Amino acid sequence: MTYEEIVEQVRKAYADADAGKVKEHVAFQFNITGEGSGAFYLEVSDGKVNVEPYQYFDRDVLVTASADVILDIAEGRLDPVKAYLTGKLKAEGNLGKAAFLKELKGAEKSAKKTEAKETPAKKAEAKETKVSDVSETKAKSSAADKKGTVKAGRKTRAK
Repeated sequence: MTYEEIVEQVRKAYADADAGKVKEHVAFQFNITGEGSGAFYLEVSDGKVNVEPYQYFDRDVLVTASADVILDIAEGRLDPVKAYLTGKLKAEGNLGKAAFLKELKGAEKSAKKTEAKETPAKKAEAKETKVSDVSETKAKSSAADKKGTVKAGRKTRAK
């Protein structure tokens, strides 16, 4: 993927972003490493997001990551805080303002769409797990009662 394609995909990902929650001016410069390397900026001002293929010298935050990581964040498939904590991206500058990247609703919408697609299967799996855990716990509890062992912090008497 070329540098121009990466910038265009990020621009599209944030085209409908609702930056209304971000009440102050924030400027991010993204340095892309690896394939498609280069720099571009994302600026949040007056509730709007602007993405341009230039360096931003008066930036608040400098983010360095691969194109895949940057695109995953822009499209809502990766939480920027998690990416930072796991070392997938580096951030320098005002990290308090870096948290605003998570507030942008364009990326958030994509994440919710992905989550909505996976939710029914995950819910069914979680429900099955809970039912089997409850049954298993009841069986263990019943066996413990018969043996007169300690359960849940209290003693039961032997029968």
